[in-house]
Amino acid sequence: VMELGSLGLMDEGNCNYPDFFCQEYEGDRNEAGERHGHGKARLPNGDTYEGDYEHGKRHGQGIYKFKNGARYIGEYVKNKKHGQGTFIYPDGSRYEGEWANDLRHGHGVYYYVNNDTYTGEWLAHQRHGQGTYVYAETGSKYVGTWVNGQQEGAAQLIHLNHRYQGKFVNKHPFGPGKYVFDIGCEQHGEYRLTDAERGEEEEEEETLVTVIPKWRATKITELALWTPTLPEELPPTDGPGPEEPMTDVSEGEMDFLRPGEEDGDVFGQESRENVPEELQYDTIDQGEPELWGSRREEDTHARRPASGQA
Repeated sequence: VMELGSLGLMDEGNCNYPDFFCQEYEGDRNEAGERHGHGKARLPNGDTYEGDYEHGKRHGQGIYKFKNGARYIGEYVKNKKHGQGTFIYPDGSRYEGEWANDLRHGHGVYYYVNNDTYTGEWLAHQRHGQGTYVYAETGSKYVGTWVNGQQEGAAQLIHLNHRYQGKFVNKHPFGPGKYVFDIGCEQHGEYRLTDAERGEEEEEEETLVTVIPKWRATKITELALWTPTLPEELPPTDGPGPEEPMTDVSEGEMDFLRPGEEDGDVFGQESRENVPEELQYDTIDQGEPELWGSRREEDTHARRPASGQA
């Protein structure tokens, strides 16, 4: 998933000139004249900082406000965001969690402007490790592994009345997996790549068209129901022997639709517009496009058996 905004992080008012040229400052100082303790500063670019200093650098708890409305509330170590902190972006999205060396790193929650959320692990400003992404519009969620900001590895796509369990490669389901439906059955199959279409040659190089794996169902089974193990009872000495356990299995026909078969490329285009260039204070996490297989209920589940077919 590509990050929007600037490719780097904006310097939070650091200055190589003597202190009185860099900013207005009011607060504690040590014997060497360095900012040390609690203080408040206004930087030449219009940003402000109020919080703890140590030997002239932001160190400890503080609040940094950007002139464009963004702000960071949390811990600093030697002028860098480090530890627990909250970054609030001008568009209303925000990140709450751990930071390391000015980057989202560790465990955190990102609240997107469209009300989507990601809760999980981060590495060097990207979603990386175990995490859950919830799509606010549909209520669907991806629960599983992320690598460098993308859905990758073992995961579940959980929808209103069914879920997909399998593996993801480069944001798409790939390989063996199954759909588990709430009506009491499972559809097993595999996502396979189709032959790539080749475009026109350009400078003696062939361009491959992006191909999304296609679902191929192989079989439908009943859910594997779990029942607790009960202690065996001795049969009575007189009377008939123990009765055979009864099973209630519906045998009606089930006409399954392949989930999302009318969706086409539902990952499609990215769901957010570019951020203006002037928002160069931090990288904004873009969030996920619409989730594969999250269409309305009638497009994603098996039809129930007709009455009288049980």
